[in-house]
Amino acid sequence: MFFHIVLERNMQLHPRHFGRNLREHLISKLMKDVEGTCSGRHGFVVAITGVESIGKGLIRDGTGFVTFPVKYQCVVFRPFKGEILEAVVTMVNKMGFFAEAGPVQIFVSNHLIPDDMEFQSGDMPNYTTSDGSVKIQKDSEVRLKIIGTRVDATEIFCIGTIKDDFLGVINDPTTI
Repeated sequence: MFFHIVLERNMQLHPRHFGRNLREHLISKLMKDVEGTCSGRHGFVVAITGVESIGKGLIRDGTGFVTFPVKYQCVVFRPFKGEILEAVVTMVNKMGFFAEAGPVQIFVSNHLIPDDMEFQSGDMPNYTTSDGSVKIQKDSEVRLKIIGTRVDATEIFCIGTIKDDFLGVINDPTTI
């Protein structure tokens, strides 16, 4: 799920950036440091949409660097248990498959794949139905349901299932 939230961060800036473009240097450093990162509490920071305020700088003793408190608005992506996502399969093995939905990686165990699908090994490992009509392989698009998440300080891991109504393969790359 995507959220638009306000966050705060203390930014350190080198004295060579002081001058007319101080604000622009601070904002570009903020974007470079924050966009694409993950905090366990808020999720993946997708984009900074605006800067609300930049506080007064505090000079660091001995270095000359200045620390500015910056309050900014951003879009974050945080998956939740029970959420339905569309993802692209990145790897298939006999234990299940891995899929990516944006920055998050989701594992679907072979126990959470419908019983009529069998693992087929070979040069392109896949899960195929007994009649061969549906195939899950690398680059297939699947709709899955998140049944569990584990949050670390800098990463979010998910477990998913396709063993439910209206879940499974959306787009098979071999039929294009």
